[in-house]
Parts: sequence; structure tokens; C-alpha cells
Amino acid sequence: MLESGLHTPVVLIVYKRPSLTQQVLASIGKVRPNRLFVIGDGPRIDQQGEAEKVAEVHRLIEQIDWECEILTQYAQDNLGLRRRVASGLDWVFNHVDRAIILEDDCVPDQSFFYYCEELLERYCDDRRIMVISGDNFQSGRKRTPYSYYFSRYNHCWGWATWQRSWSLYDDNLKLWPAIRDGGWLHDVLDGDKRAVKYWSDIFEGVYSGRIDSWAYRWTLACWANAGLTALPSINLVENIGFGLEATHTTRAGSRSKGSAHSLEFPLSHPPFMIRDASADRTTQANHFGTSLKKRFKRSLSKMLPK
Repeated sequence: MLESGLHTPVVLIVYKRPSLTQQVLASIGKVRPNRLFVIGDGPRIDQQGEAEKVAEVHRLIEQIDWECEILTQYAQDNLGLRRRVASGLDWVFNHVDRAIILEDDCVPDQSFFYYCEELLERYCDDRRIMVISGDNFQSGRKRTPYSYYFSRYNHCWGWATWQRSWSLYDDNLKLWPAIRDGGWLHDVLDGDKRAVKYWSDIFEGVYSGRIDSWAYRWTLACWANAGLTALPSINLVENIGFGLEATHTTRAGSRSKGSAHSLEFPLSHPPFMIRDASADRTTQANHFGTSLKKRFKRSLSKMLPK
């Protein structure tokens, strides 16, 4: 039985989806964190009704009924997801040295919080670990007898990190030209030519300004610093935000179907720190190896009658 009263600060990133925000708040409320940071973007002036939705989300924060310190940073103008998340996390890590981070469409199992809290403490001084994630995209296949394994993929649908890691976030991708021109992605991606092509296209798109994403910038920062991510042996977070109001996940793909499960305690820690290359190959093939459009078509074909 997990005790209530989470000691690790929780960060909630919100915008204009009150019904989803309410569900995530209900999950956070079960563990009653002592400190809650709320990062919010401002409404777009050309979108009718958006200001009212943003205000409704803010009212939900005001109605929190457990005892905790609540710190909010609401942008007056619309910054966009990349700028809002990056600047908001800069603000958070000016106040604390570690945090658990959720967006308004990521509903975690209660065990997610305690898993993050324990690993944040266990690896706080081990710079090989940059991220703790609650996501498992192995389609039900259990990769390890332990509670978690190590990966190169820093999935961010419910995650945690330290100030020491976030300080390496590079909004301008200053390292990308050297990594690109030196062929370093071949080393990061085990010589997988398809994976190298996939990620090269993404990072080049981010670098040129075609792709506006904080998450890809964060991935490159983790890879450039040889950072590992701890991933749970089962999925702990469900993304409920696929739909027309989402910024990026406007269609339901294969990753949207992962429900949240409960991790058993006490945690069983791996006695070694070796990346699971086989699990990473599965992730690359199933989730990063095809376009979102192709994944959507594949999911749709499975639902249609034969």
C-alpha cells in the first residue's frame, strides 16, 4: 500500500481543455503533492471562445481542495507549445532541483508518482540518467523482470527529471550541425540507416524552423549528452488527448491506446545500467519508423470489419 502525501513537486502544463485537465487533476489529487507548479499558455486572439476555455482551466486550479503550495505561471499572450513548455520548465527548475511533469492530457496511475519519486532520489547524482518516464510502448511485452529498464528514448507523456538534466536543454540546437556532419547519429542509433534517416529529417526540420517542437529538442539534448531514460516495465500513463483540440496528436494512432497500469512496490531495481537495445529497436520500428499518417491508417484498418 502506497502512502499518501507526495514530497516531490508536480508540474502540470495546461491550456484550454478543462475536461481533460479535470481528469489529470483528479489523479494528482490522489497523491496530494506538497507543491504544485502550473504552467499555462495564453489564448489565441483569433480563436473565438478560447479565452473562456483558458479561464475555465484556471478556475479548476483555484478549486484544488488538498493542502499544498500552488505556484502558477500563466502567459498573457499565446506563446505556442514549444516556447510555453520550455520557458515554463526553466521557471520551475529555478525553484526546485527535481520535478514530476504532466501535461493536461496525460492521466497517470497512482503508482507513477511514487515510481518517479523513488527513482529521482535513487539516481539524483548519477548523470548517466537524465529522465524518468512513465511510458512503455512495448505493446504488452514485458522486457525485464525488474520494475524498469533503460532506454535511449525519453518519452514525455508523464515524466520526471532534475534541474541538472534540464539545464542541458538546447532551444537553438547548437550541437546539431556538428552531430549531423560528423555522422554521430549512426552511433546513437546503432547504425540503423532507416532510424538515422528518420531522426536526421526531424532534427533538420527543427533546426531549420519547419518543425516547432520542444520534445525533439529535448531528445537531441539527451542524446548529445549520452543520457539514459528509465522506462517502466508496464505502461503507467494513458494519453487521453488525441482529438481535434490537440496541438500535435489530432488523430488517434497506436500509441493512444495504451492504458495505465499499476506498478508493484517495493520496486525491483536492475543491478546493472545497460540500455535495452532490443526494446529500443521495437520502439523505433513501431512508433518512430512510420509516419503518423501511416500509423493512423494501420489502426483504422484494424477497426474496420473484414
